[in-house]
Amino acid sequence: MGTPEFSATVLKGILESGQYEVLTVVTQPDRPVGRKRELKGTPVKAVAVEHGLPVLQPEKLSGSEELEKLIALGQDEGAGIITAAFGQFLPGKLLDNVAFAVNVHASLLPKYRGGAPIHYALMNDEKEMGVTLMEMVRKMDAGDMIAQGSIPVLETDNVGSMFEKLAVVGRDLLLDKFPAYLAGDIKPEAQDESQATFSPNIAPEEEVIDWTKSAREIFNQIRGMNPWPVAHTTWNDGRFKIYEAQETEGAGQAGQVIEKTKKSLVIACGKGALSLKLVQPAGRAKMEVANFLNGLGQKIEIGDAFGK
Repeated sequence: MGTPEFSATVLKGILESGQYEVLTVVTQPDRPVGRKRELKGTPVKAVAVEHGLPVLQPEKLSGSEELEKLIALGQDEGAGIITAAFGQFLPGKLLDNVAFAVNVHASLLPKYRGGAPIHYALMNDEKEMGVTLMEMVRKMDAGDMIAQGSIPVLETDNVGSMFEKLAVVGRDLLLDKFPAYLAGDIKPEAQDESQATFSPNIAPEEEVIDWTKSAREIFNQIRGMNPWPVAHTTWNDGRFKIYEAQETEGAGQAGQVIEKTKKSLVIACGKGALSLKLVQPAGRAKMEVANFLNGLGQKIEIGDAFGK
């Protein structure tokens, strides 16, 4: 059970290992994407179709026909569930009718329970991130931990790069530890509830850049939302998305342009400054800041303000 590329990497690992029989794949329904709003299946669905596996796509699992099918599959001896970023709660009725239910969660639990652990870990400037293999219970990401794996966070990392890296960590952790868990050779460890933190889905207001914050905080916000949902400010009465920026020295009124050349644009923050690297003006494609300054941004002057 899974949805994005993170899940697809885990599913590919399970299939390529040849150790398990995948009875069915469960993922989110096809969604309209792009300007033409064409229906597109999830990355997990693509892997399932490629391998000729049955696919279930319930809009809501609870009370659905798909749920009854999964409960019936759970009656097979040894049949259980592996989830990885599925995107829906699993009903207790399902958990009670399978031999095991294990989740590949992209955080070092008990920190960052919830749907956006990678985003929040980057926004909070974590220096290390990882994956937890855990038992599923009726409380979000609160089950006993089977194993964990971690990697360092680089200054150049963003949500996209960490999703790719942690997907591999999760895949390898599952393939390495899951057999021992099934054999009863690993005793899962309870989480310390006093250390639990949460990472709910990003709210629209969290995407807006507050230039009175420090350059480091805004830098982490930008990379913690790249490539989605993307941090943004306002410029020329329109939304101005910022995908990449770099911390730099400089001071001035928060949100004001304090340096401009043909290839650079530096904005003052509450503490320090940011040099913009990859941006997207309203109604335009994503572009390098030099291309922006050579076009729409030609008339920007020192002292002009973003975020007004």
